[in-house]
Amino acid sequence: MAEKVLIVEDEPKLAQLLHDYLKQELFECHISLDGADVVDWVKTNQPDLILLDLMLPVKDGMTICRELRQFSSVPIIMTTAKVEEIDRLLGLELGADDYICKPYSPREVVARVKAVMRRYHSAPTQEQNSNEIVIDEQRYHVEVFGQALDLTPVEFRLFHYLYRHSGQVFSRDQLMDKLYNDGRVVTDRTVDSHIKNLRRKLAAVTEQELIHSVYGVGYRFEL
Repeated sequence: MAEKVLIVEDEPKLAQLLHDYLKQELFECHISLDGADVVDWVKTNQPDLILLDLMLPVKDGMTICRELRQFSSVPIIMTTAKVEEIDRLLGLELGADDYICKPYSPREVVARVKAVMRRYHSAPTQEQNSNEIVIDEQRYHVEVFGQALDLTPVEFRLFHYLYRHSGQVFSRDQLMDKLYNDGRVVTDRTVDSHIKNLRRKLAAVTEQELIHSVYGVGYRFEL
């Protein structure tokens, strides 16, 4: 069954061009030229990926992304002509999976779509370890010893990655590469801050230390 891509783009010619390129790769595509009905359409049709323009009539891409992440972890690739660092930061902090700046090649977009889909399908939607930790990627939901954690999208990705590679030590640079794929410049303190927040939230549900510091190297998860 063909994977379904929703193209949200207010330039009709560009939207049709993306549609044609993706269709050649056997994707099923739907075009929306403004942001008005995107959230309702996603709820009804459940696409496999969304190409979401940032600057849209009626409702902008940031607002749409924020609303979608309230109920769905569908992969989102944001596209925009705005390249300011704050826009990249906000787009990915809200839960976008990738970010493409205009002008771009349609072939590049197709390649990014395929890459994001591969990453998405390679990760199980739910993982359990003796019922102690449950991760539901569809809902960005984590339970530890039966208690839910209130995590931001970035904290969720960090926790999920460390959990999936339990026992493996990662440097801050390696973790930053997994959290941020838009080429931004961030410091080691960015990862440290996320780790600190994760530990604080974990401490509220368990006295067991799950994220360990490895002096001079980085961090590892161990149950």
